[in-house]
Amino acid sequence: MMPASREWLAGLRDRVDNARRAAAPAGHAGSPAAMAAERMILAAHLRTWLENELPTLLSERRDPADPAIAITTTPLGIEVVESMLAVGGPLLEGHGVTAGHRDARHEPLMRSLRDRIVAVTEAEYRGWTMRHPDSDHLLHVNHWSWVKTRVPEVRWPEFAAFPLGQAEQYWLHRTGTAGCGAERRYCHLWKFTGTSAVMLRPFIVEGVKGM
Repeated sequence: MMPASREWLAGLRDRVDNARRAAAPAGHAGSPAAMAAERMILAAHLRTWLENELPTLLSERRDPADPAIAITTTPLGIEVVESMLAVGGPLLEGHGVTAGHRDARHEPLMRSLRDRIVAVTEAEYRGWTMRHPDSDHLLHVNHWSWVKTRVPEVRWPEFAAFPLGQAEQYWLHRTGTAGCGAERRYCHLWKFTGTSAVMLRPFIVEGVKGM
């Protein structure tokens, strides 16, 4: 990374580390099954994005191709990112991979990215970029990935082609990237059955934004 990118990233890390130490530990809403399903979605996406999409995205940058990478997500997503990047950590626990297992073939990729990535909440990211703006993304790339697990019932008619069973819920996985050419925004429709998450349709166009 360029020195300016490294300094920007270090400042963000220091800010969020200090704020988290001063705050009460964040809890997770939802049942253990729901948290496991959400973790699976986020981990599967992150693995695919890091391995297959990020190299192409970086090649589209006009500016230096080794920026800091800020991943904005939920507290549960932060745990997923940190676990995946940890030395010897599980690559994709809970998605066809035994807990604690890591495919050694992926370690070089993780090692090359570990020092460039920080996982933060959207509030933490916005707070930092308000004080240290990088709107042209000269120093960093922002990738977001989070699951909306409480979709208001007023939106359910949008998804009528995928009727729910009793006690099932719609979930929306929203993801995108800014800082690599044109901004990308995507949304994928899932349902939570009460025990697991099931993909209903990838790359949907939402009829209502922000709900």
